[in-house]
Amino acid sequence: MARASMQPSDLRVALFSGNYNYTRDGANQALNLLVRHLLAHGVAVRVYSPTTERPAFAPVGDLVSVPAIPMPAGREEYRLARYLPAATRADLEAFAPNIVHVSAPDLLNHGAVSWARRQGIPSVASFHTRFETYFRYYRIGFLEPVIKAIMTRFYNRVDRVMPPSPSMGTLLQDWGVTTPITIWSRGIDHDRFTPARRDDAWRRGLGIADDEIAIGFLGRLVKEKGLDVFAEVVKQLTRRGVPHKVLVVGKGPAQDWFAQQAPGAIFAGFQSGNDLGRAVASMDVFFNPSITETFGNVTTEAMAAGVPVVAARATGAVDLVEDGVTGFLVAPTDVAGYADAIARIVANPTLKRTMAAAGAARADGYRWDTANQTVLDTYLELHAGR
Repeated sequence: MARASMQPSDLRVALFSGNYNYTRDGANQALNLLVRHLLAHGVAVRVYSPTTERPAFAPVGDLVSVPAIPMPAGREEYRLARYLPAATRADLEAFAPNIVHVSAPDLLNHGAVSWARRQGIPSVASFHTRFETYFRYYRIGFLEPVIKAIMTRFYNRVDRVMPPSPSMGTLLQDWGVTTPITIWSRGIDHDRFTPARRDDAWRRGLGIADDEIAIGFLGRLVKEKGLDVFAEVVKQLTRRGVPHKVLVVGKGPAQDWFAQQAPGAIFAGFQSGNDLGRAVASMDVFFNPSITETFGNVTTEAMAAGVPVVAARATGAVDLVEDGVTGFLVAPTDVAGYADAIARIVANPTLKRTMAAAGAARADGYRWDTANQTVLDTYLELHAGR
C-alpha cells in the first residue's frame, strides 16, 4: 500500500505505559498530549497501564487498568506490572491494534513488544527517562551496566525508537542500539509559560522581596533529580555571601530530606495550570542539576517564561540551553562551577535580562502539535511499510 494512501483513521494504536496518570510526571504529560493529538486526527487508541484509586489526573482516551504491585526499594508511589497479564492480552487481541507503542522498558512493555513481534505488528518505543542512572542515587550503582544492557536489548527489539532529543539519540547509538531513530521532541504551552505571568505580589506572599533573587527548582522532589547537588550549591552560595532565596515548586518523597539539606528554602508545593506558569515566571534563575533528563520539559518551560537556566551539561539540556546565551551549562557534579554560574547571573542584571530574552526566543520553536505530528507520521510510515 502506498504511503500517500494511508490515513490516520486507518490506525489502531495500543499504547503501553508504566504510569499513564496515577502520578504526574513529564513522561505521562507527554503521552496524554500525544493521545489527545491522535484522537483529534481520527486515530483509534487504547492505553494499557497500571492505575490507582486516586490518580493524579483524568486520563486522555480509553485506559485499561493493568494489574500491578507497588514498586520496591522505597518507591511505592509507582506501580510495577507483570509481563503481559492474560486479561490484558485478551483485551489487546480484541482491540486488534496495527501499531504498538511502548514507553518504558519494564516487564509489561517487554511483553507488549514480544506480542507485537509474534503478530507481525510494527512497534515504536518512545524514550522518556534515563532509568539506568537512577540506581546510583540509591547506592546500588553497580546495577547500572546491567540495566543499560537490558534497555539496549529492549530498544533493539522494536521497529523505531523515538527519543526526545538528538543527544539522547546519540547516547542510545553509543550503547549499541541499532534500531532506526526518529526524534519526538516536546512542546510548550506558550499561554501558560510566558514572562507576563511573573507575579511579584505572589512572591512577596512567600517571603521573597522584589529585589531578591529567587533560584528555582521545579519538579518532583526525588533524589534522582539532583537534589543533593542542588543543596550543596546552595550551601556554597551562602558561604560566598551571594544573595539569594531558594524557591521550590513541586512535591515528592524526598521533600523532608531536601528541606533539611537546604534550610531556608521556600516550598511553594505542587502547582498546576496557570498557577504553575506564575510560579516559573516568578523565578529569577532556574537551576536544574539533573542528569536523568532525556529532554527536560521544565527547562524549556523556564526558558519560555523568560528565566535564565543553569543546568547540567547532560542529555536534554545540551540540546536546549545555549551556553552563555540562554544560560550556562556546567559539568554535572561541579558544585563550584554551578555556584560560579549562578553568581554571575545574580551579579549582572544586564546578563540576566539578555539571557531571559534569548531563552524565550529559543523556546518559541517548541510546539506540541508539531512534535506530536512527527509521531503520527512515524506510525503511518511503519504501517504502510508492513
